[in-house]
Amino acid sequence: MRLAWRYINDFQTGEKAISGRSYKDAGVDVDAAAVLVQAIKPLARSTLRAGADTEIGGFGGLFDLKAAGYDDPVLVASTDGVGTKLRIALDAGMHRWVGIDLVAMCVNDIVVQGAEPLFFLDYFATGRLDPARAEEVIAGIADGCRTAGCALIGGETAEMPGMYENDDYDLAGFCVGAVARDSVLTGDGVRPGDVVLGLASTGVHSNGFSLVRRIVADSGLGYGDASPFGDGALGEVLLAPTRIYVRSCLAAHRAGLIRAMAHITGGGLIDNLPRVMPHGTLARLDAHAWELPPVFRWLGETGGVEPPELARTFNCGIGMAVICAPDDADAAARLLKAGGETVFRIGAIEDAPGADPAVRLEGAEARWRG
Repeated sequence: MRLAWRYINDFQTGEKAISGRSYKDAGVDVDAAAVLVQAIKPLARSTLRAGADTEIGGFGGLFDLKAAGYDDPVLVASTDGVGTKLRIALDAGMHRWVGIDLVAMCVNDIVVQGAEPLFFLDYFATGRLDPARAEEVIAGIADGCRTAGCALIGGETAEMPGMYENDDYDLAGFCVGAVARDSVLTGDGVRPGDVVLGLASTGVHSNGFSLVRRIVADSGLGYGDASPFGDGALGEVLLAPTRIYVRSCLAAHRAGLIRAMAHITGGGLIDNLPRVMPHGTLARLDAHAWELPPVFRWLGETGGVEPPELARTFNCGIGMAVICAPDDADAAARLLKAGGETVFRIGAIEDAPGADPAVRLEGAEARWRG
């Protein structure tokens, strides 16, 4: 950003000193930004990995693909945000976990193509820079990067009075990963008879919060009130961070056990799983195969949200879907469980000649009510 410097010049003419306006007068505190940069440096250093060993603070972040062990890689990139979940973080005064969310939304999108996340950059924009709050958010970003095994190599902090109200802020993230050319997952290898495994989510993750916030408002509850469906305050439970599936899924993929993966974000299982299925296939899923987490049951009952709408808005307890050949499903499940995942066998791929890929979710009407 271009800086407008404050100046007081005395021309020794016997006249009073001339004082000009400063950037701080306009609402941008350059000194606060400098304090934040110094606070961020150790957070970024804590995420360093092979290929990333430069000090943060330059004009661009450097990454050495060869040092990371890649000779003929395909790069995979993803960018995302946290959405209106940030409004709950602001209202509840809890900011660390949204940084994890930001990383998770990007790295989970990368791993579904078989890629290892390598480096991450963040964008933090606010109406008034509070260095302590910004450091809390970026500490969460560093937490997420360490979990995913990628380096935080840079970012941008923008103080923009007039664009954001006071302490409000927004986040965006950008991640680049790599995969060996012959290991890219596209979903082309999915076949009828393949098994669909579901990996448990940690809650709502980072989608559907405009509806969540409407339901909370209509319920008359505040984010500081006790949660009606979990331990702790309502805001704390809703802000549970998005699970990062990178290490477990990469291990199963590198073992040759995965044909496709789908990160279950906005659109739920209904809209996301078909993105990695070929034409002429149907995924038949059984809602009896896993328990609907209490947060989604509460949202459905309190908000009058019907099961089909729940399934197209939220992850409903499944944050990642993994498609495996029938002979590989048990081994994949064991390896994923060893990586810390809770794994459900939720369905199978069927032949659907001439049809666009689709999901048929059975049992939700009965299973998800009451």
